[in-house]
Amino acid sequence: MRHFGHISPTVRKDLFHQEPAEFTGASPARVLAAALGATLYSPATRPALAADIRKQAGRGVVSMVLCLEDSISDADVSGAEENLVRQFTELDADEAELPLLFIRVRTPEQIPDLVRRLGGSVRRLAGFVLPKFDESRGIAFLEAVASAEAASGLPRLYAMPVLETPDLLHLETRVETLAGISRTVNSHRERVLALRLGVTDFCSAYGLRRTPDMTAYDVQIVAGVIADVVNVLSRADGTGFTVTGPVWEYFRSQQRLFKPQLRRSPFLEEGVEELRTALIEHDLDGLLREIELDRANGLLGKTCIHPAHVTPVHALSVVSHEEFCDAQDILRPERGGGGVMRSTYTNKMNEVKPHRAWAERTMLRAEVFGVAKEEVGFVDLLTAGLQV
Repeated sequence: MRHFGHISPTVRKDLFHQEPAEFTGASPARVLAAALGATLYSPATRPALAADIRKQAGRGVVSMVLCLEDSISDADVSGAEENLVRQFTELDADEAELPLLFIRVRTPEQIPDLVRRLGGSVRRLAGFVLPKFDESRGIAFLEAVASAEAASGLPRLYAMPVLETPDLLHLETRVETLAGISRTVNSHRERVLALRLGVTDFCSAYGLRRTPDMTAYDVQIVAGVIADVVNVLSRADGTGFTVTGPVWEYFRSQQRLFKPQLRRSPFLEEGVEELRTALIEHDLDGLLREIELDRANGLLGKTCIHPAHVTPVHALSVVSHEEFCDAQDILRPERGGGGVMRSTYTNKMNEVKPHRAWAERTMLRAEVFGVAKEEVGFVDLLTAGLQV
């Protein structure tokens, strides 16, 4: 797999100063965590799930979650499990390149049971998404993943806990809840690929729902939780985990209350004003703003519930030529002792020691998402991805 692998090599050559690297399910965990990108969720009840997965792979999706939890009714769980087994058997019948596939379960007991029922087709499974994760539930979940991994014969089954419980949201219990989550995930560090945020559940605890004109960061009670999760669980000192961005719920046009947030200036070239209009009509201008705020707040990747969200997430994950030049300058071996310098683009200060962690994260993102050419912007990347 590789990001933007669904577009032609010729187009990639025109877009990228450094093309995205290839990766597989056997790549190092740090690479896979950074490469998750837009993780597309799909209910496990879909009758043509195998065909859907192949189609989305052809559109640039590199990670998917097949959901047995909140996206389906309680009465449908048994049928959804049976459907998953059938669909994995179908996927295993050919050697098509597939996204990283995760199953979102409800209980720890489902994990070894599903691995047993999948049989040989379990080789197509990357791991499990663990809902309502806290210390009390998390230990059982992670032990179930470890047990299932041993029984499967696979070198690794990953876990992606979802942080979404009321105790994490409520101020009086947040500190201890975060401490408990930290203890739990650190006890299985080699297995935890990334942490996901259940912002819909956060909002639910207070009867809130953000509109398409607002990002998660405009809902202050949610923004506070995100900040605290990053503070405790995503530090850049080697102890942190990748934390992914929250879901964007909107994909249909609705009446607007506020002025569109998508600037005109990147769209002034001939032909791309139509793209700006299309993005606004589909409420994706808010999504683009939230993606930028995700990265500014230490998050990487995003939960997605609609294929239309995938390309914008990936286009805005590509490292710009300016970012790449800054990161390269900061990480030059001869500057290991520190110091300050004017940037290659002569528009900012690069201070070696304070900016080093940012530069290292930027170079990892450059490895998996690539580096755009100097004259290439996100509109070009969006256009190329959407035209496939």
